[in-house]
Amino acid sequence: MYPGAVAAVTPGKPAVIMAGSGRVVTYQELEEESNRLAHLLRSAGLRTGDHIAFMLENHPLFMAVVWAAHRSGLYYTAISSRLQTDEVAYIVANCEARVFITSAAVSPAPPDVELRLMMDGLAPGYSSYEEAVAGHPTTPIDDQGQGIDMLYSSGTTGRPKGVKPTLSNAPLDAAGPLLGLVQFLFTPSADSVYLSPAPLYHAAPLRYSLTFQRIGATVVVMEKFDPEQALAAIEKYGVTHAQWVPTMFIKMLKTAGRDRYDLSSLQCAIHASAPCPVPVKQQMFDWWGPIIHEYYAGTEGNGFVYAGPQDWLAHPGTVGRSLLGVLHILDEDGGDRPPGEHGTVYFSDGPRFEYHGDPEKTRSSQDPKGRGWTTLGDIGYLDEEGFLYLTDRRSYMIISGGVNIYPQEAENVLSVHPKVADVAVFGVPDPEMGEQVKAVVQAADPDEAGPELAAELIDYCRSKLAHYKCPRSVDFRAELPRHPTGKLYKRLLRDEYWPTS
Repeated sequence: MYPGAVAAVTPGKPAVIMAGSGRVVTYQELEEESNRLAHLLRSAGLRTGDHIAFMLENHPLFMAVVWAAHRSGLYYTAISSRLQTDEVAYIVANCEARVFITSAAVSPAPPDVELRLMMDGLAPGYSSYEEAVAGHPTTPIDDQGQGIDMLYSSGTTGRPKGVKPTLSNAPLDAAGPLLGLVQFLFTPSADSVYLSPAPLYHAAPLRYSLTFQRIGATVVVMEKFDPEQALAAIEKYGVTHAQWVPTMFIKMLKTAGRDRYDLSSLQCAIHASAPCPVPVKQQMFDWWGPIIHEYYAGTEGNGFVYAGPQDWLAHPGTVGRSLLGVLHILDEDGGDRPPGEHGTVYFSDGPRFEYHGDPEKTRSSQDPKGRGWTTLGDIGYLDEEGFLYLTDRRSYMIISGGVNIYPQEAENVLSVHPKVADVAVFGVPDPEMGEQVKAVVQAADPDEAGPELAAELIDYCRSKLAHYKCPRSVDFRAELPRHPTGKLYKRLLRDEYWPTS
């Protein structure tokens, strides 16, 4: 379905509820707003296959912008509201957007496009969004189709990378592959209430919010993630489905008084983005029951790995088995690694992708033997039953004295220590060993940050892991640089310790 089909039957049903303010956008309002914007885009000369970009906070009209572009058959790029001017300019130029939409709350420097619109206010270089759409019809444009997102990585290891898929010729109400997958795995219905605690410009929140609205469900959007407010939103709005990242689990588990919230409406907790430490996920199962689903996939869409609740309980630590594409674990020369041995994770027989305007990056994602297999850059291993376990990002691997060390192992151990609020582990220069293991920690109590806690954390890690895998030193920070989706900007920390040359 699409908003108009839902609005025709239940016009007053909430399509979007803002969790903090309580503001509601009904399906009729979503349909009318997206139609007005679609007409504006057509009047600006945009036709099927053209491109718009937008940079918004979790705004009540975010999904209206998405639906306007989608029904207009356009490519649409949602840009992180945390990016700097040069990064925004690069993405807008790289994706060849003709229209850019933002809000007064974000208010970036105006990029070089044909039409720049701002919601909720005005700034130099922008026209008023509200004035621009006013007077346009609330009925659909004549040539509706299906657009598609072109999203960029968050740039944790360099410039953001965009993946440009092929546009579909399907009609607007045709079901896409994600809808079928979501219905098969998570069994939502028009009565479902989906909570998005992460920024909507990220791939999973955007695509899943769009998918839940396709079936007529209500999407509850958190303006900003807060662990206690997330629990309160589940109770207040009767949330049935929600999508999380492991850092959110950790923060909710450490929330005092978390048991006072009624979470009985929650039927399905979905998580991805990063592997979840086994003790953390086990605590979540103990708290929420067997409703936790995990998947491994990327913006690139080259494969999909899934672990249902019973899969994980039988294989703790797995991210699942492949439902799309065939998994391979390869060494640096492209040779197959046997079960239980680490290597780079590749997919074959899945959809192909290219990084837009970056053939070198595209080539680096393909297997060394030229078979067309592709990787997202993760290291892991398969067990005898074909379940995948992720070890770390290839770019984060530490080589110390010729030994490969995967810092995620130490991060998983330290993240559950009661005196740790957040942690990053990475390699720093060592004149004898090449690299040594360093931990940077955000202490739960800032007053405890110091040599005694550092020694305690090193000893704790050594009680759980081989000593060579553990930090040799610990530094403290007031806060670690994390993307709102939970991704750690480890490169920013690591670069502080390495010579710029």
